[in-house]
Amino acid sequence: MRFGYKLMAEGFGPKELIRQAVRAEQAGFDFVEISDHYHPWLEEQGHSPFAWNVLSAIAARTDRLGLATGVTCPTVRYHPAIIAQAAATLAIISDGRFTLGIGSGERLNEHVVGRPWPGIDVRQEMLAEALDIINLLWQGGYRSYQGKHLQLEDARVWDLPETLPVVAVAAGGSQAATLAGTHGSGLFATEPRADLVTAFEKAGGDGPKYAEIPMAWAPTADAAAEEAHRTSRWALTGWKVMAELPNPVNFDAASQTVRVEDVREKFVCGPDAQPYLDAARTYAEAGFDHLVLQNAGPDPDGFMDFFQSEIKPRW
Repeated sequence: MRFGYKLMAEGFGPKELIRQAVRAEQAGFDFVEISDHYHPWLEEQGHSPFAWNVLSAIAARTDRLGLATGVTCPTVRYHPAIIAQAAATLAIISDGRFTLGIGSGERLNEHVVGRPWPGIDVRQEMLAEALDIINLLWQGGYRSYQGKHLQLEDARVWDLPETLPVVAVAAGGSQAATLAGTHGSGLFATEPRADLVTAFEKAGGDGPKYAEIPMAWAPTADAAAEEAHRTSRWALTGWKVMAELPNPVNFDAASQTVRVEDVREKFVCGPDAQPYLDAARTYAEAGFDHLVLQNAGPDPDGFMDFFQSEIKPRW
């Protein structure tokens, strides 16, 4: 089992995220994962730096820490040729420590370039074509591609790593999990669903299986839940909402009915280690082997100390 720390890029500026990553390596985390957003979910979060710059700086400041995007949408705001180049470069400068997390995206981040936001079936078609393009470019040489939605014309990624990055495809259902098995080399999920692991493996997937676990550490459960409610109540709106709304003000409106007690049901809250261990085991029993601890509490350093002293030694 490998444990990761979620860098909450919507909640912290770039220098603070780099500092947290260095601290996470010192605390014994195996990797960090960062969201690739243009906007935060809520204005209370107040940040959204460019994930690729942050990851590059982390690669230069750390020695063994794995790096991952969680996740990048390579179809609207970015063309997959750009992501193929960016991921290859980051894999080189990190000495093979990078995993490319890929997903179909959210309107929140993708609408900013002025392109239409298609329905989920079209987004999945686009994601498959994007993965085709990335995999094609990583074979080396000049490549062209003519898809239904995406095209590539006579392009080459000149700097390729000796070992290509794992491509972990985000899945909320069996269709995306199957795509992860056929077009990717890893799985990424946010729920402890064994059926996603089964679909991934049935489609030929045999790589790492990443999953985010919602947590909120603080000296008291009340303080943890209140902070998670303040900054992360959007997470209880569900993927159909999360994929479709365009701006933080919309998520603020959509989450007005979310209560602190609702957050307690979604997030592990408080100072006691056992609920955190129980949550992690639920994901492990579902078949996930890369667990991303997503702390929405008020004290990142306190959470990392807690992981180092109370979680990792008892796993």
